[in-house]
Amino acid sequence: MSFVFNDKNLLKIETLKKRYPSPKALCLPCLWMAQYQDGYISMDAIDVISEKIGIPPMEIYRVATFYSMFQLSRSDKPTVQVCKTLSCKLCGSDEIVKHLEDKEVNIQHVECLGSCDTAPVMQINDMYYEKLTLAKIDEILKDL
Repeated sequence: MSFVFNDKNLLKIETLKKRYPSPKALCLPCLWMAQYQDGYISMDAIDVISEKIGIPPMEIYRVATFYSMFQLSRSDKPTVQVCKTLSCKLCGSDEIVKHLEDKEVNIQHVECLGSCDTAPVMQINDMYYEKLTLAKIDEILKDL
């Protein structure tokens, strides 16, 4: 296996093991740690998480593929997730996607991000960006 958690993340995992009553509760935090550490979640990372928390790799893979915020392939470009549901569409998410097509980003259409009252919404990693305008998007991307 080529993936290895760094010392900081190994310490976090051990701390979380004491806090959570079930190993399954560690799955999401470990996936986030792997993604932040490497920029994506590899199959090697899933195997390492499996060893660390005692859950079969397939269960971890199921969780990683269920949630749109986890990236299972490496990319040099940031992934921008844009909500495609009704509230965001009515507030201009289609225009946002067209604007993003000219940028150096991967665009991922996702289901509701749960922030309909602040539509249109996009997510980059675990950060939500709400009440978007094209100018606001340009500022956000400039700071990446």
